[in-house]
Order: sequence, then structure tokens, then C-alpha cells
Amino acid sequence: MTTKTFTATLGAFALAAALTGCGTSDEEPSESAPDTTQSTEEVSEQHNEADVEYISGMVMHHAQAVEMSEIVLEKDDIETEVSTLAEDIREAQGPEIEQMESWLEAWGEEGTSEGDMEGMDHGDGDMEGMSDMEGMMSEDDLSELESATGTEASRLFLEQMIAHHEGAVSSAEDHLENGENPEALELSETIISDQQAEIDEMETMLEEL
Repeated sequence: MTTKTFTATLGAFALAAALTGCGTSDEEPSESAPDTTQSTEEVSEQHNEADVEYISGMVMHHAQAVEMSEIVLEKDDIETEVSTLAEDIREAQGPEIEQMESWLEAWGEEGTSEGDMEGMDHGDGDMEGMSDMEGMMSEDDLSELESATGTEASRLFLEQMIAHHEGAVSSAEDHLENGENPEALELSETIISDQQAEIDEMETMLEEL
């Protein structure tokens, strides 16, 4: 899958977040509308550069995890447990992307992540300049995953996603030491807990392939 596809994945989530907050004056607010507004209003204005860099990077990190999941979900010959895990990852990280984008907007940093993405179209496949987040896959990695089939595709997805999750956990741990926004710090704790559990699950799956 190309960098254009990855950029489109992130753009789709940003568009969805924007559309969620839109409505007409003649309509009663939907049940989901207050949730988006609430997530923006409730985030503390207290933040530092470490928070902005971390959240901007994690938006891209999550978007790539969603892309990787969608690659395997498009295949017909993937192990059922692996497909279920990919669906869980996509469903969990998609809303977190929208939440983090709303925080960047509340901090006046809504263009940060999109600006960082621009460098991807001019790279040589190693995604230089894209993000300092650990565990990001290269274009070659994604192409290899896209080309794989059957058990090999399942194995490759698990290996790549383990490395991807390990990078997220490491970045979250660094953020806990350097960030100051309470909501962002809470998200880091959740990422460490949830993704470490998924790492353990994926390692078991690999052994059973």
C-alpha cells in the first residue's frame, strides 16, 4: 500500500471528526454530537511541547496500525483469530485518532500531524521525517504485507504489529516522563496497558501458527 493510501487513511479520520461536529440549525443534536464536543472542551489547556509531539506522532502511528489492519482484512485467507484482532485494532484506534485530533485542535495545533505527513510523499520508502514515533513500518514493510497470502500474511501481520505496538508502548512510557497534559498522560497509560496485552496475545498467536 502506498504513502498516498496511508495519507488518505489519516485524512479520512480527520474528515470524519470534522463532519461529526457539523449540523444544521434546524436539526436536533444527535446523541453522538455532544461526545465530540465534550472531548474537545474537556481536554485541559495545560500542555507542553512533549504532549504536542507525542499526540501528533501517535495520530500517525495509530493511522498506520489501522492501515495495516485494513490490509489483512481485505484478504480472504487470513487466520480467523488474526482477522478478529485486526478488526479490534481498527475499531479501537480509529476513535482514538479522532480524539487526539480534537485535542490538537483545542491546543491550536490542529495542523501539526497533517504537516508532518507531507514529508512522506518525497521520501525513499523509509518514512524519514514522518514521525519520531518508534515501531513505524516502512513502505517496503507494508508492501510485503500487502503481497503476502495465507499463513504467511498472518505471520507477517503479527510480527509487524508486535513491533508496532512495542514502539507505541515505548513512546507512551517516554511521554509519561515528559508530558504534562492530564488527558494525554491518561491515554499513554491506557496505550501501555492495552497494547502490551495485545502484544502478549499476538505472541501466543505466532506460536500457534
